[in-house]
Amino acid sequence: MIFPFNAGEVFKIALKIEDNGHLFYEKAAAMPFPDMIKGLFQDLGKEELSHKAIFQHLLDQLPKATTTATVWDPDNELDQYLKMMADQHVFNRSADQIEAMIKTISNPVDAVKMAMGFEKDTIVFFLELMESSDTDESRAQIRKLVDEERKHLKKLADILQKITD
Repeated sequence: MIFPFNAGEVFKIALKIEDNGHLFYEKAAAMPFPDMIKGLFQDLGKEELSHKAIFQHLLDQLPKATTTATVWDPDNELDQYLKMMADQHVFNRSADQIEAMIKTISNPVDAVKMAMGFEKDTIVFFLELMESSDTDESRAQIRKLVDEERKHLKKLADILQKITD
């Protein structure tokens, strides 16, 4: 990493990832899959929006020490850098790119596995950012992000087991 991130910066990335995750699940739910799979994707899409609200609340509640910039940034380049990082990572594609990815899915198992891959990547991404964080308080707050994403991964793993048994 170029410089350490504080919890506020990481939560900004999380908000972008949740928006893009919602878009993915919304498009996946529109595919011609069994109702159980469609329902899962609809639920996960709603949860992405719920996570976004949780993350926004957590961001709003962060102590000033965990939201203060870690470097002098008079031109607001850090926000631009964080957006670029999020855009190039998990659940971060344009609507057209997500649509193209969805078109490569031929069955529910592939769809669930793709979603699991995205959720795993999101967890790894946040763990990496957590390691780069500047304070124990920041790391504790980022841990909350990881815990929320793990809930999605568990739901996907449970449904994958059901549809492959």
